Amino acid sequence: MQHDDVVWSIINKTHCSHKVMTKTQQFCRNEYNLTGLCSRSSCPLANSKYATIREENGIIYLYMRTAERIMFPSQQWEKVKLSRNFEKAIYQINENLLYWPAFIKAKCKQRFVKITQYLIRMRKLKLRRVKELVPIQRKIERRERRREEKALVAARIDNAIEKQLLDRLKKGTYNDIYNFPQMAFDAALKAEEVSGESESEKSDDEEEEREMEPELEKELETNIEEVDEFVEADSDMSDVESDSGRKENADVGSDFESETSDIEDMSVNVPARKKPRVEIEYETEPAVSISKKKIKH
Repeated sequence: MQHDDVVWSIINKTHCSHKVMTKTQQFCRNEYNLTGLCSRSSCPLANSKYATIREENGIIYLYMRTAERIMFPSQQWEKVKLSRNFEKAIYQINENLLYWPAFIKAKCKQRFVKITQYLIRMRKLKLRRVKELVPIQRKIERRERRREEKALVAARIDNAIEKQLLDRLKKGTYNDIYNFPQMAFDAALKAEEVSGESESEKSDDEEEEREMEPELEKELETNIEEVDEFVEADSDMSDVESDSGRKENADVGSDFESETSDIEDMSVNVPARKKPRVEIEYETEPAVSISKKKIKH
């Protein structure tokens, strides 16, 4: 049988590995201790009939031990999972500890309440946004910065060597290619093709503009020639006189307006290009009859 009084006298008067001495009180570090204090009623080693409440991964369990189970260390604790509902869990504690001492029953309920409270606080803290303090490691940052700088220098050197090799290949310094990476050669060829396509597109656009310019110039010249012919015809009509020496009145009403309107339409329809603007001025001199000149003399 288990002699609880003998065990407690040895633990209390001599050494105990779970005991912690302070100036005011003695504490117990045993994980199965019900209150955390080193006393006769709450010592798990000096009580053959003992019960406690423990929490494992957010789940609360009721642990019970009897004198018959002490001889089997792997089976001495009976484990009962308590419900998440507070009322149901209290009912389970009362039911399992029905004929146990009142001290153990009350302390188990008290411990269960404390564990449920700190679990609720833990869940709230996890859901809330909390600022996390991350230590800055200066040595590691300096080491990484130096490695980055060295890697950049090495990359620049490799790019310069690659460009020089490609330039030499283009110039034909090497008759044949020996152990040259095919990927770099293909990339250089693709870059040349892209640049050649862009240059060919620009040249095509310039040729189209050049082809359009002579056509526009021809249209402008034809319009100017028509205007000049019309001006000459108008001057000839003004010089026509009758046999009696009087100037005949030439009706140039609707036809003149239609022709001028046609000329204006043609000039408007000509597409606007960046060319020097052509302006035409008309000068009309008053025609004096021959009979009047003779009278004056």
